[in-house]
Parts: sequence; C-alpha cells; structure tokens
Amino acid sequence: YIDYYYFFFFYFFGPDRGGTMTTYMTQEEDWDRDLLLDPAWEKQQRKTFTAWCNSHLRKAGTQIENIEEDFRNGLKLMLLLEVISGERLPKPDKGKMRFHKIANVNKALDFICSKGVKLVSIGAEEIVDGNVKMTLGMIWTIILRFAIQDISVEETSAKEGLLLWCQRKTAPYRNVNVQNFHISWKDGLALCALIHRHRPDLIDYSKLRKDDPIGNLNTAFDVAEKFLDIPKMLDAEDIVNTPKPDEKAIMTYVSCFYHAFAGAEQAETAANRICKVLAVNQENEKLMEEYEKLASELLEWIRRTIPWLENRVAEQTMRAMQQKLEDFRDYRRIHKPPRVQEKCQLEINFNTLQTKLRLSNRPAFMPSEGKMVSDIANAWKGLEQVEKGYEEWLLTEIRRLERLDHLAEKFKQKCAMHESWTGGKEDLLSQKDYESASLMEIRALMRKHEAFESDLAAHQDRVEQIAAIAQELNELDYHDAATVNARCQGICDQWDNLGTLTQKRRDSLERVEKLWETIDQLYLEFAKRAAPFNNWMDGAMEDLQDMFIVHSIEEIQSLITAHDQFKATLPEADKERMATLGIHNEILKIAQTYGIKLSGINPYTNLSPQDISTKWDTVKHLVPLRDQMLQEEVARQQANERLRRQFAAQANIIGPWIQTKMEEISHVSVDIAGSLEEQMNSLKQYEQNIINYKSNIDKLEGDHQLSQESLIFDNKHTNYTMEHIRVGWEQLLTTIARTINEVENQILTRDAKGISQEQLNEFRASFNHFDRVRLIILKTVCWILSNSTLNLICFPLQKRNGMMDPDDFRACLISMGYDLGEVEFARIMTLVDPNNTGVVTFQAFIDFMTRETAETDTAEQVMASFKILASDKSYITVEELRRELPPEQAEYCISRMTRYIGPESPPGALDYISFSSALYGESDL
Repeated sequence: YIDYYYFFFFYFFGPDRGGTMTTYMTQEEDWDRDLLLDPAWEKQQRKTFTAWCNSHLRKAGTQIENIEEDFRNGLKLMLLLEVISGERLPKPDKGKMRFHKIANVNKALDFICSKGVKLVSIGAEEIVDGNVKMTLGMIWTIILRFAIQDISVEETSAKEGLLLWCQRKTAPYRNVNVQNFHISWKDGLALCALIHRHRPDLIDYSKLRKDDPIGNLNTAFDVAEKFLDIPKMLDAEDIVNTPKPDEKAIMTYVSCFYHAFAGAEQAETAANRICKVLAVNQENEKLMEEYEKLASELLEWIRRTIPWLENRVAEQTMRAMQQKLEDFRDYRRIHKPPRVQEKCQLEINFNTLQTKLRLSNRPAFMPSEGKMVSDIANAWKGLEQVEKGYEEWLLTEIRRLERLDHLAEKFKQKCAMHESWTGGKEDLLSQKDYESASLMEIRALMRKHEAFESDLAAHQDRVEQIAAIAQELNELDYHDAATVNARCQGICDQWDNLGTLTQKRRDSLERVEKLWETIDQLYLEFAKRAAPFNNWMDGAMEDLQDMFIVHSIEEIQSLITAHDQFKATLPEADKERMATLGIHNEILKIAQTYGIKLSGINPYTNLSPQDISTKWDTVKHLVPLRDQMLQEEVARQQANERLRRQFAAQANIIGPWIQTKMEEISHVSVDIAGSLEEQMNSLKQYEQNIINYKSNIDKLEGDHQLSQESLIFDNKHTNYTMEHIRVGWEQLLTTIARTINEVENQILTRDAKGISQEQLNEFRASFNHFDRVRLIILKTVCWILSNSTLNLICFPLQKRNGMMDPDDFRACLISMGYDLGEVEFARIMTLVDPNNTGVVTFQAFIDFMTRETAETDTAEQVMASFKILASDKSYITVEELRRELPPEQAEYCISRMTRYIGPESPPGALDYISFSSALYGESDL
C-alpha cells in the first residue's frame, strides 16, 4: 500500500517544485492497476499524448497510431526524443527480438535520465510489453521535461508558471476564471480567450455562449489546428461529459498554446520597449519645439521693445509726454508681467527638459544658436538696462514742459504789458512840438520828458525779465523758441530805439530849456508821484496775476506768506494814493481860487486821477482773487500729501512682506525636515498666498498712478518706490516658481533614480551645510543694511541660495568620503557644471550622486528589441514596423530610419541599428 500511495500521488500531481518528474511504480505484478487511472482520463490521455507525439514525429515524416504498441520496439520513441531535443541518441539496434527492443527502450530511458529526470519503477520491459499505464506515464514525463518544465513566470514552477500565464492572458475576459487544469476549461471559453488574446482576427469572442461548451471547444480545436498548427488532442464530448477532465491532457494541450504564442510574447515585449523609448523621444522633441517657439517669441518681443525704450526723443507738448508716460505704465503693468512669467516658464521648461533627458539617458538639449537660456537672460538684461531710467526721463521731460508752458505764458503776459506800454512811444518821442511851443509849454514838455525817462527806467526791469525768460526758454529747448526769440528781439530793438529817441529828445529840449522859465510845480509833483505809484500798481497787478508752480505745502505756504506781506503794504499804498490825488485836488483848488482856466491835461504826465483810482480799484479786486487761488492750491497740495501718505502706508507694508516671503521660501528650500512632497505642499501654499496678495500690489499701482497724474514726484514718507515694489514682486514670483520647479525635478529624479527619502535627506544635509555659510553671510549683510531700500537690493542676491561654488563643492565631496585629485575633480566639474557657470546647483549635485547607479534603457537594449521584431535580421521592413508597433510609433520610425545598405536586402529595408544609436546621440534640434 505504501508503493501504491506514492505512485498515486506523483502520477496525479505531476512535477516537484524543481520541475523534475519522478514516477513511482510498485515492483509487484499482482496489484490492480485499474484503480490508479480513471478510464475516462486514460482515454483522454491516450488521445492527447498520441496527438502530441505526432505533432513532433511528423517533422521526421512518421507518426503513431497506437501509443502502447508503436513505442514497443523503442525506434519511434528514440526518434521522438531526437526531434524534441534536437540531439542525436545512440544508434538503435535493428533486430526484432525482445532483447533488441528492450535495448532500444533503455537507450531512450537513459537519455531521459541524462536530462535530470529520475525514473523510478519504470522499466523497459513494461514499455516493450505494451503496458498502457507505464507508457502513458513515460510520455507524460517526456512532456513535462521538454514541453512544460522550462515554463516559468515570476520564478514559479513549471505547472504554476503555466497556470499564471493562462490567468494573466484570460483575466480581461468575461465568464473566464482559470484556477486549475481541469474543470476551468470545460466550457471552452478559456481556450477561446487564449486564442482571441493573441489572434483576435481568428475568433469573435463576443458571439460565444457559456451554455454551449461543445461548440466553444470545437471552435477552439478547429481554429488551433487550422491556423496555429496545434493538432486536435482532445474530444469536446469527452471533456464536457467528464466530471473532472484529465489534468495532464489539458496541461499538454495548453502548453502547445504557450509555445505557439511564445514568439508573439517576445515580439510584444520588444515592441513595448521600443514604444516606450520612442514615446520618450517624441515627448522630448515636443518640449524642445515648445522651448524654441517660446524662446523665439520672447526674444522677438524684447527685440521690438528695446528700440521703443531707447527712444528718448522728447515730445513738444505736455499732453504728448503724458501719453508716453501712460504708455510706459501700461507696459510695466500690462505688457511686461506676462513676459516675466514667460521668461520664468521658459527656464522651468528648460530645466524640466534637461532633467527628463538625463533620466532617459539622452544627451543634454542644445537650443538653436542665440536661444540658450543665457542668451535670453542677456537679452532680458539688455531690456532692463534700457528700461532703467526711462520713467525718470519721462517725468523729467514732463517737469521741463510744465516749466516751459509756465515760462511761455509768463513771457507772453509780460510782452503784452510791455508792448501795450510802448505803443505810440516812438511817435511821441519823434515829435518836434517844442519848436513852436511857448516857454510854458517847452518847460512842460521838459518836465513831461523827465517823467517819461523815469517811467522808461522803471520799465527796464521788465525788459530784462522778458530777455531772461526768453533765454531760459531757449536753454530748456522750447519748441516755439523761434517765435519767442523773434518777439524778444523786436522788444529789445524797440527798447534800444526808445533809448536813442529819448536821449535825442532830451538833447533837443535841453537846448531850448533856457527859453522857458516857469512850470507848474504842482503838475510836476503830481506827475513825479503818480508815475512811480502807477508803476507800483502795475507791478502789483502783475504779481497778483502771476502764475505759480509748487509741489509741496511748504512752497504754497511761502507764497501765502509773501501775499500776506504784500497785503500789509496796502494801507501805506493807500496813503500814497491819497497824497497823490491830494496834489491834483490842490491844483484844482488853486485854479479855482485864482481863476485859472485849466486845459484839463497835466502837461507832465498822461496819468490822470481817474487812471490812479481805476488801477487802485483793480488792485483791490485782484487781492481776494489771489487769496482764493492760493487757498485752492493749498487744498490741492493737501490732497497730494494725502496721496503720498496713502501710498507710503501701503508700500511700507508690502516691501517688508515681500522680503519676508523671500526669506521664508529660502528656508523651505533648504530645510531637510520632511519629505519632498511636504516641501512641495508648503511651497504651493506659499505660492497661493503670494497670488492672493496680488490685489495689494494692484491697489498700490493705482495709488502710484494717481500720484503721477497729480504730478507728485517725491515722497518723504517712504523709501520704497513703485519700481522697488515691482522688482521685488517680480523676483518673488520668479523665485517661488523656480523653487517649486526645483522640488518637482528633485521628486522626478528621486523616483526615476530610485533614491530613498533618507538618501535624499543625506544629500541635502551635506549640500545645505556648505550652502548655508553663504546664506548666513548674506543675511548678516542685509541686517547691517537695515535701510528698507537697501534690503530690497538684497532680493536678487538671495537667488544665490541653493548653489555652491567649486571650492564649497570640493569640500562637500571630501566630507562625503571622496578622494579627489585635480584631474578627477575637473572631470566631475564638467559633469555638474557643463556650461561653466561657476556654480553647482542642488539638482546637478543630486544627478551626480545618483548617475552611476541609475538603471536606464540603452541603445543596445533598443537594438535587441528591434532585432526580435525583425526576426533576427540586420534590417527591418516597413511592413514589420507597421505590424508590430502602434501607428504613431511606426510612422515615427519609418520617417527617421535610413535605408539599409547590405547584401541581399530587399527594397525599402530600413537600418534600425543606426536609428537606435541616434536615439541616444545628438539631437537634431
């Protein structure tokens, strides 16, 4: 019974874990072997094993009909082993005696044992005697060794490997659940699923029904025999009508499918590898094209913008210059910020692309000439250089034009008053009325001329003022300077002519002065007092109507003080007016007293008491108007002061906030506590907070615009200008975007290189130790320079955080155990700093630390995959590419592969070897 048990166990449960079949049989001849094998199973085995043997024997041009009879002489058994092993067995005995047959069978059994199979209790005599059980057991042993033993999926044994392969291939199919090699196959759906999975063109799986097992099985048998060269080894009726089909028969038949599809599996694996490599190249090329396009657009925008900012040709009118200022504000507020983001995104895309190229074992991306990141940075630097000072130039020109408009208006006013005074004076001075005048009239003319000279001298200052204003207009490059110069020259020429005529008339009057003796002293005194007073009133009216420009409350208060001082002189002026009018009243009184008939005209002056009174009334009317104008200007300056304080209140909050955020971001980027994902989440929160803060910047921009529209050019309440805030804000946005991109690249590198979080923390700790020294020095400098404006200057310096110079990098490597000579260190620097920037970034440091151990696909692996698809040929055809690869990848290869040049190559053959090498060579872009 012990021998019976072992035979039963090993016969029915097959190979051990190592894949070697050991068959136990009792040496007793008197036990009931019919109990060991169910008749239905025996029938299935006979048919299956016979068909399996014939599938191999037909290659040698023979077959068997009866499995226990045709193997008895050992000849076909030896032939079967030679076919399936590909080896030669010893020469068989040709005799027909029993001992000849036993010798041949023993040669076959010895060959089986030489392949690592231990046969127990299977002797040549049982085979020669036609023992069906022993013969089936022997054939099963051969099947296990040569058809099933080498099947292994994920290091499983042969049987388990074959079962796992079936389960994976049939997993997506409905009504299929492969758990064993007997009842799981009874409905035929599992066999149909195997065929459909590999050859969907042979079976329409959707039309199969679970309640038609015989139809399903026959479909699978017929298709396998007709299209897959797998002979029909089973009967559908036997499988369906047997409660538990024979496991060995099913395994034998299913193993044929495994071997039939093994080539397809290998080709599928090769195709998947090639698709993966091509997808990486396609994605990288797309990123390269996007970089080229974005770089070209940005450089073109910079090329168009720089000439506009370099144009410092001033406009001739205030309105045109204010429009230029508004255009510049739109440029800074609307047009430039998106370009700042594009520049930042371009750098991020370039870094991400280079990371992907390194991770996929591709060469670094080299942009087109003139489109390197450094080229874009230089172009951007040039843009900012020409932009610098442009706004200040605009404001200076606006102030200049404002001053010019004021001077031009003042020039016109003074010219008009002077021309009004000089009107007719030349004709008057040219008269020769003294030739026929009486003595009294001559003396009157002399006194009148003296009064005119006094008046002329009083107007000398106005002429000088007109000339000075004209000179200043010329110095400030007034656009209508020609008209101003012509008018000024005309006044000066007229003034010189008046001086000449005055002197000439005086000479004439002095020649005849002795002929005249009397003069009305009172008329003369009136004329002498009325002329200066009249001139004072002219000056007062001119001052009261004088335009002014102020930019602070202090300046307007100074004008108010001067006006108050002027009003304080009005009582004395009124006394002078009364005294002057009193002289005229005295003349009237004397004339009335002595009966003198007056002509009504003062011979010494054209000024009348009515003229004095009229001008005095005008002065008194202009005083309150001047008061009102000054108070309006006070209100305007107070409003400007409110705007200054409003802007300063926000700027003094926003400036430190930006600096604080820059420092917080730098802390997050060097903090090794926590994972990269936690750093990423923290940076994303910072980014969202910064984006949410944008409304404060916009509000400050609005206040800044209001200040400029009100012509406010200074602010003593803050050291922050709008330009400081803009620069700080742009650097803050760029810094957070770059920092997030660096962490993303570190995550990408960590996952692709297989770096653990502990390893990454160790690398970061080493890197940050040497980088932190510079950061501490930087913060100390910024602390010493406590002025807010100087702190803003520290913003760009903090971008050095996250980098090491070569000396720090060498010290870091030595601290990690590297023994560095000059040559070795120079080699390492070419890896971590290929562009000779003079610094080592953290990303380059991580790449260096992980490059040697990274597992990436290689050109040799891709070549091997193409060789499988090409059936071991040195070339591949268009048809093979389109058959084995998805359409997009197939066309990609066809468009880039060169024609294969070799002996006996068909037309259109393609060179996959040079193509595989090119995938890891220099980029075409």
